[in-house]
Amino acid sequence: MTLAPERREAPARAASRFVFPILAVGGIFQAVMQTVMVPLLPSMPALTGSTVTAASWLITTTLLVGAVVTPIFGRLADMYGKKRMLLVAFVAMTCGSLACALSADIGVLIAARALQGAGAAVIPIGISILRDELPAAKVNRAIATLSSTLGVGTAFGVPFAAVVVEYANWHMVFWITSALGVLLAVATGVCIAESPIRTGGRFDGVGAVGLSAALVALLVPVTQGSTWGWTSPAVLSMLASSLLLFVVWGIQQLRTRDALVDLRASVRRAVLLPHLVALFVGFAFYGNALVTTQMLQAPTTADGPGYGLSILAAALCQLPLSIAMIVFSQVGARISERWGPKATMLTGAVGLVVGYGIHMITDKPLAGVVAALAVTAIGTALAYSTLPLLLIPVVPQTQMAAANGVNVLLRTMGTTLCSAVVASTLAAHAGGNGFVLAYAVCAVLAVVVFVASLAIPGMPRAVAGRGQADASDVLPA
Repeated sequence: MTLAPERREAPARAASRFVFPILAVGGIFQAVMQTVMVPLLPSMPALTGSTVTAASWLITTTLLVGAVVTPIFGRLADMYGKKRMLLVAFVAMTCGSLACALSADIGVLIAARALQGAGAAVIPIGISILRDELPAAKVNRAIATLSSTLGVGTAFGVPFAAVVVEYANWHMVFWITSALGVLLAVATGVCIAESPIRTGGRFDGVGAVGLSAALVALLVPVTQGSTWGWTSPAVLSMLASSLLLFVVWGIQQLRTRDALVDLRASVRRAVLLPHLVALFVGFAFYGNALVTTQMLQAPTTADGPGYGLSILAAALCQLPLSIAMIVFSQVGARISERWGPKATMLTGAVGLVVGYGIHMITDKPLAGVVAALAVTAIGTALAYSTLPLLLIPVVPQTQMAAANGVNVLLRTMGTTLCSAVVASTLAAHAGGNGFVLAYAVCAVLAVVVFVASLAIPGMPRAVAGRGQADASDVLPA
């Protein structure tokens, strides 16, 4: 038995040389949208006249909407057109940025940040477009680079916002992103052709609603647990509701002919393990930036772990993270071509473990912190660049956007869980112990990534190094 049935291949045609640059900038753009509010958040209650709880929804809403739309937009892209859904995502992000640039009302800002969450679908749709459009010899490296832009943009978003806020009004951040969004939408409309590869069937609206309800019931208490209390009735009841909704949704998906997510294929080892690794890698990556940023800005005291840096100085320390993500995504693609993506994933997991090992050393000089950031980022770049390559040989081409949508969804859930765990850990353990413990949790997840990667089925280098696999190349279940 194979994981992917016979499928209709794209006719040979010359792709625009602008396709990859547009998608790469779009990937960075959407990741910046997810993180750009982080350095602004402490000041938003005063700037908007709102409460701290209300301001926290400026981040929570973006994560929630991103988690919900990613698998849905991926499925719609496979059915109705990848370029069409990419344009929808860019237009939604641009409208959200424009609303943030024009308003200081907390309600308007929360709604605008929800629109920006639609950008989470850019990378899975972009990966599918690259597979359809580029020559086979260029697909793997292009996909590896595009996948890593999620980390590049996340690392770049904090210093970008900090620099702008340091020298201009906070609205300027969103005027800049609005202009970038307009350029991306126009470039997409002009330079990217619509792929002829489509999957048939009807859209599973019931499944989309069920998955959305289950994700909201899960992620709202996770993101608000430290504020509401982890044992509060609201948190416990929503988590229980989420479990029930996921069970009901799973049964509905198995009984539906045109399911939103192909659960039968997703539970096979060659597909399930990359999805689980995505969850753990998302957690481990976000901890690298989140915990370290707070530690760098913490005051320097006799018994404290902080470095007393300003927001801008702490953000600039994150630049090695961005550089490492860019450089080592290409290194990861080359390792995959020579030794297979499993070897790249294992190398990335080792980088995560080593990086967090350095992070856990107390009383490091600032250079040691930057080195730990870079090593952990290298591990993340190798892992992020490999995740879509693991799916290429085992997922039909007509389902690539949907499959990568689920993979990116799990990365997003990993970052959301990391944010909640780190917040609770630092609140419960004051001083250096809290930071060390938070790093230790991420280190454990990095070890889990290594163990899970060991169980991923190997694949021939010929398949790993080729952008598009034939049905005969697909690995057995």
